[in-house]
Amino acid sequence: MSTRTYDSSVPAAKVAFLGLGVMGHPMAGHLARAGHSVTVYNRTTAKAEAWVAEYGNAFATTPEAAAKDADIVFACVGNDDDLRSVTLGEQGAFHGMKPGAVFVDHTTASAGIARELHRAAIGRGLHFVDAPVSGGQAGAVNGALTVMCGGDEAPFEAIKPVALAMAKAVTRVGTAGAGQLAKMVNQICIAGLVQGLSEAIAFGQTAGLDMKQVLDVIGKGAAQSWQMDNRGKTMVDDQFDFGFAVDWMRKDLGLVLDEARRNGARVPVTALVDQFYADVQDMGGRRWDTSSLIKRLR
Repeated sequence: MSTRTYDSSVPAAKVAFLGLGVMGHPMAGHLARAGHSVTVYNRTTAKAEAWVAEYGNAFATTPEAAAKDADIVFACVGNDDDLRSVTLGEQGAFHGMKPGAVFVDHTTASAGIARELHRAAIGRGLHFVDAPVSGGQAGAVNGALTVMCGGDEAPFEAIKPVALAMAKAVTRVGTAGAGQLAKMVNQICIAGLVQGLSEAIAFGQTAGLDMKQVLDVIGKGAAQSWQMDNRGKTMVDDQFDFGFAVDWMRKDLGLVLDEARRNGARVPVTALVDQFYADVQDMGGRRWDTSSLIKRLR
């Protein structure tokens, strides 16, 4: 359980949260613990009932019902199709939101769907902010996510104090779709870092080095990174049953590669690492942490 504290000066808001997976469940929980009135929705109602049993508040059986009268509707679902369904689909949230309400999407999705839903929201007198997160399940549990937002400035400023209940940083990086593009940049960086770290550890082990000692040494210099600090020693120990799953990373890198084809960016290393992750999937590692890239080298 997180021990984080909340800013008591932030006025309580009436919010909805759609999607109670490994990220959404604790994220919605932080909103409730911060004193906001939260109505949750999940496609599997049992998960919504379990969330209410843990945090109180209420659940609804449709996104539309959850969003009714909410000032802010947060969502964290699977992909573009799921997002379109919970917003524009039959009994979607956009049908129940009051004028001026803000939909905040924490799903890692395409920049295209963010722009599409931004236009749809404006046409209905609503607001839409794409707000993908970085920090993984641990960040969600600890209320320490980094949130990258795209959208109009006024609704962003309105949702920022509330979103900070579940994040350490909430930053607007541009107009609609910019948040998703920033998340793609994030995943490109991680893919290259993890592959480099995998090769370094495998090289050092093959050479007979004590790699935990070596990581301690080089972690104090220019090679230091979050991946090295948090995943290096577990990679040495061949431990991968935690963290951000390979399946999820491949979904995210697919978004990167689709966007690169659209905008003409060159991402050769990312494309190669995506195929390396496909190899890990073939090894049975679909749910292993992304640091399992090293398994290919052993």
